[in-house]
Amino acid sequence: MTDRYINIFTDFGFKKVFGEEVNKDLLIAFLNELLRGQQFIKDLTFKKTEHLGSSDLDRRAIFDLYCENENGEKFIVEIQKTKQKFFKDRSLYYSTFPIVEQAEQGDWNFELKAVYTIAILDFVFDDLDKDETVVSHVQLMDTKKLKVFNPKLTFVYLQMPNFNKTEDELETQFDKWLFVLKNLHKLHDRPKKLQERVFEKFFKCAEIAQFKPGEREAYEDSLKYYRDMKNSLDTAKEEGLIEGAMKGKIEGKIEGKIEVAKKLIALGIEDDKISKATEMTIDEIVKLRQKS
Repeated sequence: MTDRYINIFTDFGFKKVFGEEVNKDLLIAFLNELLRGQQFIKDLTFKKTEHLGSSDLDRRAIFDLYCENENGEKFIVEIQKTKQKFFKDRSLYYSTFPIVEQAEQGDWNFELKAVYTIAILDFVFDDLDKDETVVSHVQLMDTKKLKVFNPKLTFVYLQMPNFNKTEDELETQFDKWLFVLKNLHKLHDRPKKLQERVFEKFFKCAEIAQFKPGEREAYEDSLKYYRDMKNSLDTAKEEGLIEGAMKGKIEGKIEGKIEVAKKLIALGIEDDKISKATEMTIDEIVKLRQKS
């Protein structure tokens, strides 16, 4: 059976639903449920997603979505399809760009607007207790007093594989958001428990049949990349490449990354996406591509 709705974990699907000006009310509704008790967003302004370092030699950062609310507070919202060893470090690095850009010339008292980094993950962290945590809220904390030291920097990680509620088990509006994010591409009709107006619009804009020809082609390309990526990583796992790396075998780590990179190169995947999946540098991938 052909899918009726998009896969939200594709780049196109995520940005189609949450990244267009006409649909920003959907992003606001989702964020208000996610950050209930911390935030109530009235309006958002989409900002440029590519950020350069302070010099030509510095790395750049490309966000999936980058927004600012009516109070000037910043929101990075991302999907992450594949596990990365230093993903937490990466999200910390990304958060520095909205912080640094707030610096003012001349006299400045260093007062910052809050920065929120939200990551919707299609995997789970290995280093957390096996308690099936879905949502992790992280802030700077005084470890002796066990109190938040500074609330201006917040990370929220959604480990979507750990969300396993069925439609009948949905209790809160946030439950409904998690359910639809994880299961959208598997659904053929809008569930009875998701009849609110916000979900009516969500399902309407996520319906593939409503896409223009160019949009449908873009989605198919994005879906192919997502499936190729998943298939390549699954294949690498089966061959023991990733398992060997996880057991601390340095040789296995290097060979595993190279083999995965070779598979992605053969599939025609762009260098920056291969780098994101394997943690190899762009230069390493370019050299590998030249040898292929």
